[in-house]
Amino acid sequence: MDTSKIVGEKIKGLRENKGISVAELAERSSLTVEQIERIENNIDLPSLAPLIKIARVLGVRLGTFLDDNDETGPAICRKHGAQDAISFSNNATQSRKHMVYHSLAKSKADRHMEPFIIDVETTENTEYILSSHEGEEFILVLEGTMEISYGKNTYLLEEGDSIYYDSIVPHHVHAYQGEAAKILAVVYTPV
Repeated sequence: MDTSKIVGEKIKGLRENKGISVAELAERSSLTVEQIERIENNIDLPSLAPLIKIARVLGVRLGTFLDDNDETGPAICRKHGAQDAISFSNNATQSRKHMVYHSLAKSKADRHMEPFIIDVETTENTEYILSSHEGEEFILVLEGTMEISYGKNTYLLEEGDSIYYDSIVPHHVHAYQGEAAKILAVVYTPV
């Protein structure tokens, strides 16, 4: 199943069920009408920041767009269980898909944290746009070296290093010098 095709359909369905127009969703999420239309038509899959803004306007959790299953007990993800993946741009302006997210809790209903293993692919892109959203993020580098732009500071994290930050501060996460890497990321967004 191509998970990336589900996101736009779920957003459109939720928006229509709540009687919200494309223009209203765009205005309330600080996105353009064109961005919303491209997302809903599965032309673009945005970074997490716009998805979080859309989720807040629609009154749903971020996970609603990704899976939203019904398990109320603990969610177990076995080593090879995170095969379904979704690619996000993470605001890369030229390489539109350079991060592949593997959800570790897609079967857990009513969750407030989104844990992912993220494969960061090689890229030649050096233009990054900082983004912000409500919540917090935790990143642990599993392989390679990551560069985190956070406010006016830049941090290099190597294998085994981690960072925990408030995501309301403008930030961008990318592989150092465009090399491939792998991270564990946990994103918390208040409802």
